[in-house]
Amino acid sequence: MRILFLLSLALILNTAPSYGQFGKLLDKAKSAVNKEEGGLDIGNGLKEALQVGVDDAVSSLSQKNGYLDSPFKVLIPADARKVVATVSKVPGFTNVETDLINKMNEAAELAAKKAGPIFLDAIKKMTIKDATNILMGEQDAATTYLEGTSRKTLYQAFMPVIQNALDEVGARSLWTKTVNTYNKIPLKKKLNPDLDDHVNNKALDGMFSMVKEKEEGIRNNAGLRTSPLLKKVFAKQDK
Repeated sequence: MRILFLLSLALILNTAPSYGQFGKLLDKAKSAVNKEEGGLDIGNGLKEALQVGVDDAVSSLSQKNGYLDSPFKVLIPADARKVVATVSKVPGFTNVETDLINKMNEAAELAAKKAGPIFLDAIKKMTIKDATNILMGEQDAATTYLEGTSRKTLYQAFMPVIQNALDEVGARSLWTKTVNTYNKIPLKKKLNPDLDDHVNNKALDGMFSMVKEKEEGIRNNAGLRTSPLLKKVFAKQDK
């Protein structure tokens, strides 16, 4: 289409080129079209790869026990372990660590359901230049790009969901009781680590880790390239 446009323009302006000039013009037009189409292929291929990774991550982690039974299970915050370890010795709080872990992971699962549209928006904004650099970059270059363009937005979107979910599953009330009990113990420094921020960040860490695993799989295993476009684009980085 672009080649025909260039030729038509020459005729309209009554500047019909000589045969040699015509050949150069034609070659230049073909080169521009091929270059653009190649860039579009790379961009669309990487977007498809990221979408596959995102779909898998959201689907897996948002289901029941999606986080809890995965390598990305949300554990007690480091600065809260002393609180939990101490309070677990108090009658009625024996299972506080297990209960908190279960509730935090349930909250993360609820938040994960909100991630899809935000990821999609970030993926759509990838430019051809971004895509070309990513394709020939590190094994996790696409995931790194996605995290850089979407993590802040995801964190902000997750926070009210995390907070509501922590309330919904009873994690916040359990945490408040745990901290209050700990702070009543004589000679203990009063503590109240931020549970919301911890669960939010760990939920996002797990999600991006799953996307990273999917990207690395597609890059290194041709059998995971499930569409003609993925096969075509990632064959370029195999060379």
